Amino acid sequence: MSTQQFSAWSRAVRSLWLFSALATLANAWAQAPQQVPVAALQLAPVATGFELDGVVQPVRQSTVAAQANGRVLSLLVRAGDRVKRGQLLATIDDREAQTGVQRSQAQLAQAQAELFNAQASFERTRDLQARGFLSAAALDTAQAQLKTTQAVRDQADAGLRQSALAQGFTRVTAPFDGWVLQTQAEAGDLAVPGKPLLTLYAPLPLRVVVQVPVSRAGAARSASLLEIRLPDGRWVKPAAKSTVPSADPVSQTVEWRLELTAESAKALLPGQQVRVRFAGAQVSRLLAPVGSVLRRGELTAVYVVSGKGFALRTVRLGASHGAQGVEILAGLAEGERIALDPVQAGMAQAVPAAAPAATK
Repeated sequence: MSTQQFSAWSRAVRSLWLFSALATLANAWAQAPQQVPVAALQLAPVATGFELDGVVQPVRQSTVAAQANGRVLSLLVRAGDRVKRGQLLATIDDREAQTGVQRSQAQLAQAQAELFNAQASFERTRDLQARGFLSAAALDTAQAQLKTTQAVRDQADAGLRQSALAQGFTRVTAPFDGWVLQTQAEAGDLAVPGKPLLTLYAPLPLRVVVQVPVSRAGAARSASLLEIRLPDGRWVKPAAKSTVPSADPVSQTVEWRLELTAESAKALLPGQQVRVRFAGAQVSRLLAPVGSVLRRGELTAVYVVSGKGFALRTVRLGASHGAQGVEILAGLAEGERIALDPVQAGMAQAVPAAAPAATK
């Protein structure tokens, strides 16, 4: 055997020996018992109640509509723009309104001229009547004519103010400081009184609107604690609450309006969905750690200590209480031990750990 052949044979023998040793170690490790931490189920005090989804809404929201006829000449803002009170938002063709103003100005000028003539005629009639050239009836007629022309002048003056007001409606301005939520018109659209042009909202204050089913209306009113969950996970109390004194005939729900504090509203946006919790008195419930529940499709189960191993048992879950755990409504009893890691407990060599920990 040559030197090269001997060297190759030696490497092959060493590789075969190493592979055999690794296989032996892997087999021994696979057959070694895998200790899985377990916990004994206990009753724990939790708050009763229920949670619903709510929607954040601005308290001040306005749909700005047209008050004059004409074409929209320009829309000066877009969704997301910030506006100040009195800021010009859109302009409407005001040629018709300008014509109305000019007509009213002409009518006022005519009425003022007639009033001037009636005033002069009254003064001449009064002087002549005082010197005995005219009767008292003539003076009464001149005075009545003066009052008539004064009324015509006042009417023309009111018409001019009305025309000027109508012309002002062709310049649409913001009613308050806020943000543009959406626009419902574009330049060139026909504007008619009452047609929405855009929607504004004030960033503060905000409120959460939640639709409570009629079947739970009594429980909601008797709740001892009402909380709103912020995006960062914190639960906060509303500054004030109110309900609409009627139920929706279609959805059979009652609307609750929960006012938010300025500090809480900073983390929220209109249209955002949040959780609202109606909590009642505390009661004792059987809780299991959330991580101990195995979920496979519609199956919810836990691994229960059975002899020296584990047995898979289906359970019916209730409400989740976060770090406290999830309620076990059926399938387990107080004092039973369950695996905290259902994945490890499902292995063939899994055994309960020697020192079980108690759930909180």
